[in-house]
Amino acid sequence: MSMWQGQRIQEVDVTDASAGREATVLLDVREADEWQAGHAPGAKWVPLGDLESARFQIPINRRIVCVCRSGARSAKATAQLVQWGFDAVNMAGGMKAWAAQGLPVVRDDDAAGEVI
Repeated sequence: MSMWQGQRIQEVDVTDASAGREATVLLDVREADEWQAGHAPGAKWVPLGDLESARFQIPINRRIVCVCRSGARSAKATAQLVQWGFDAVNMAGGMKAWAAQGLPVVRDDDAAGEVI
């Protein structure tokens, strides 16, 4: 568990987030330059600032695992999604932890990417 402005936020670690990919949506809330540099394969991208306008494009019937660079922005996204009725959790450590575990980071052209 982590906290976002006094609200408890459920977290999963990178291992759990990567293992359950069939039943979840990995929602990357980083900015465009971060996404373009590298993201998890199969992730859905919605910048944090666009989350409210994109909320009806996010599946309500699947668990949402929010991710950013280190976990702070995705905690905010998780809190917002939970308020809207989604089953959402934050990925502890963000994309930095994902890359540190040796999991793939790709660009949109499927070339190797990096976490910035």
